[in-house]
Amino acid sequence: MWGNKTVTIFFPCKNEAENIQHVVEEAKNLCSNGTPVFDEIIVVDNNCTDDTAKIARRCGAIVVEESIQGYGAAMRKGLLTSNSDIIISCEPDGTFIISDAIKLLSYSEDFSIVCGTRTTQHMIWTNANMKLLNRNANTILAKFIELLYGTNSMSDCGCTFRLIHKDSLSKIRDLFSTYKSNFLPDMIISSVIAKISFVEIPVNYRERVGDSKITGTFKGQIKTGLSMLFLALRRWPSFLKSKLLS
Repeated sequence: MWGNKTVTIFFPCKNEAENIQHVVEEAKNLCSNGTPVFDEIIVVDNNCTDDTAKIARRCGAIVVEESIQGYGAAMRKGLLTSNSDIIISCEPDGTFIISDAIKLLSYSEDFSIVCGTRTTQHMIWTNANMKLLNRNANTILAKFIELLYGTNSMSDCGCTFRLIHKDSLSKIRDLFSTYKSNFLPDMIISSVIAKISFVEIPVNYRERVGDSKITGTFKGQIKTGLSMLFLALRRWPSFLKSKLLS
């Protein structure tokens, strides 16, 4: 609970058996004023071939399956399955500190969506996958989206650690346009079109456990960055149309 609102955290997973127990237990143990923060912990099984689902169930998480392969598909499943007033998404690979969810929740009274940003240099841990080139490319792309869509300040277009109110989700869910790795900026662009408020706040970013399925290689980083760029350009006409109709 956060105040009088229920809170869900969910983890989109593709073969995360190595660390899923740790993050689920970390989420279960997070408390505020002696009360557990999360009323619901969900693990989205996106066609895992290891023991991710088995371990998650054993730890007390709710496991839901998503057969459509893709990061965006897993994110959408987690968002739409959650039953709480506030929904938080997080990577299951140990890159984020679960207690940083308190930061997101602290801003939830003022904003409908609260996004973490991994580009604050002093909060990037040693060996985290956010070196100079990756960090600058992320910021440049985020600033391009900010300029194109006239958003609040953006510095990170690909941070999974974010919060949304369920009533705001109901206003943008039908605007989502992708099931792939470019879902995160798609979510922000949808919120801008629907006039849903959002803000970014710095969060800790650590070395991940295991290998990234999306940006673990330079080729993967380039591919993901380009897909986000093309999505921003593709959705811009619909944004302009919404501005004209408003």
